[in-house]
Amino acid sequence: MRTENISPTKGNLMNVKKSLQLARMGFDLLDRKRNILIRELMTMIDSAKKLRGQISSTYAKAYIALQRANITLGVIEGIANGIPIENGLEIQYRSVMGTELPTVRLDAPQDPEVTYGLYGTNSQLDNAYLCFHRVKLMTAQLAEVENSIYRLANAIKKTQSRANALKNIIIPGFEYSSKFITDALEEKDREEFSRQKVIKRQKVHREEIARALRASSEQ
Repeated sequence: MRTENISPTKGNLMNVKKSLQLARMGFDLLDRKRNILIRELMTMIDSAKKLRGQISSTYAKAYIALQRANITLGVIEGIANGIPIENGLEIQYRSVMGTELPTVRLDAPQDPEVTYGLYGTNSQLDNAYLCFHRVKLMTAQLAEVENSIYRLANAIKKTQSRANALKNIIIPGFEYSSKFITDALEEKDREEFSRQKVIKRQKVHREEIARALRASSEQ
């Protein structure tokens, strides 16, 4: 805030102090929001690490089982084409301190029914089918978590930027303006006090002269 544009009046001082109070309150709220978002982010990062490990392990098992199924059954592309396309994905949103985070729901059972015939297949194919189904469920969870991490990181960055602007620019500006107006008003009060003292001395001096004149005239 440019102090040369501020008239040092009591009204402006009240306005500046009110703005300063609001800026400090805003900083406290942003700091609280940032801390809550960081805690949420840390939880999401831990979940993402765990899910990535589980998916990698399940993918490895699935590909080994698929490889064995291909060895024992030949290329199973025809069977794979008979698997129905997944269309039970649903995305909703929840708000965390004003940040919209996705909730990904996959309407699929943990242990799906086999959709291909048992004739011409074996347990290796069944194992691969179940492993890839579990990967699909975990991928939906990981998509939710990683998207939430991205959104939380952006929200934290914006919140930090706004908090820094308040702390380093806006609040110091209001503090400087408040001090500038306060000092100017105090200087004005001192000048007024000195002026009143001079006026009082002059008045007393004039009264003394008038009394002296009256006294000499009476004589």
